[in-house]
Amino acid sequence: MSNNTIIYALYRMGYHGHMTGHGFRGIASTILHEQGFNHDHIELQLAHAQRDAVSAAYNHALYLEPRTKMMQHWADYMDKLKAGADVIPFRVA
Repeated sequence: MSNNTIIYALYRMGYHGHMTGHGFRGIASTILHEQGFNHDHIELQLAHAQRDAVSAAYNHALYLEPRTKMMQHWADYMDKLKAGADVIPFRVA
């Protein structure tokens, strides 16, 4: 799905100027970091390349098991939000 598809869907839902597809990625990254997940696993899940070219050349690990647990935690967190759980408010700057 292209970024434009996401943006136009957000516009149609009334979020023009308030949210982008990358904004969702930023929120997920922030929340997962705050919940104590490994930075490298979060970055890999978001398909971000390693900044260190040497590490990127040698490390091809996918960390599937911890990423699977992280994403299940994320899904459970989203289910709790949908059900109306009390959560720490996320303020937009």
